[in-house]
Formats: sequence, C-alpha cells, structure tokens
Amino acid sequence: MSKIHSTAEVDKTANIGKNTKIWHYSQIRENVVIGNNCIIGKNVYIDFGVKIGNNCKIQNNACIYHGTKIESGVFVGPGCIITNDKNPRAINEDCSLKMNNDWKVGEVLIKTGASLGAGSIILPDVTIGEYAMIGAGSVVTKNVSNYSLVFGSPASVRGIVDRNGNKK
Repeated sequence: MSKIHSTAEVDKTANIGKNTKIWHYSQIRENVVIGNNCIIGKNVYIDFGVKIGNNCKIQNNACIYHGTKIESGVFVGPGCIITNDKNPRAINEDCSLKMNNDWKVGEVLIKTGASLGAGSIILPDVTIGEYAMIGAGSVVTKNVSNYSLVFGSPASVRGIVDRNGNKK
C-alpha cells in the first residue's frame, strides 16, 4: 500500500504505484504516473504528464517538468531540476502572455539506473543513458551515453562508471 503524507497534493488523475511513498508538501500534478516502490521526498514538484518507473528515488526539492520520462531505478538528487523549455519567455513578441500553444515542450528521457546528483540541472531535448552518473551541480546540455560519468557546467564526460556508480 502506498503512503501519501497528509500535506502532499496528489491530483486525482495521478496513478501512484504500490508501496510508493510521497512525503511532506510534495505536489503531483494531473496524469502523472509513478511506478511501484518509489520514494518521493519532501517538497518535490512533479508536473503534469510526467512518467516515472519503478524503484526510483526522487529526493527533496526536486522539480520535474512535463515532457520528462524517467525509467526504473533512477536516483534524482536533492534540488535537481529537469527543465522543458530551451527558449523560456513569459510573453510573445507582441507582449501577450505566452500560452501552452506558444512554445514547444522539450523532452527529457532518463534511462534505467541513472543517477542525477544534487543540484544538477538537465536541459530539454536530452537523454541520460543507462546507469550514467551526473555530478552534483552539473548543467547537462547534451545527451549522456550509458555508464558515463559527467560533471561540470556545461557537463562533460570525465569517466565511466559501473552499475554501482564506481568509477572504472
């Protein structure tokens, strides 16, 4: 049975898997799918339509915007931000407020077993490969290959890791 803290806001259209825990002040929006055995930490924001696999850990204060798909066994560190807009603007050229049809959602795919370090930022139109490891505070601007260790701003490949995250 899932556990949802009384202060969490979970939309009625969200699909929450078995044994998933959602902690204090988190917000889970419309049509989100979260798999089994996940932990969603305190004050996490998961935007509408996001898909999260089984056995994932989403740490405190992470923000995951729509257009994101997270496969199983993924670690999202505290304060991590997964974005969806490469050209963010509040207004159009004529100064009218931008609406949903005025911009293109950039998608992000985080593959099985990947780890996103604390405070990392993932820009749109990026795929993070299986078991890749993103260092804390990194800004990921391009695709990351399976088992790659990347860090920095912008993040660049600094090594290879095994399934346990040990540098080879």
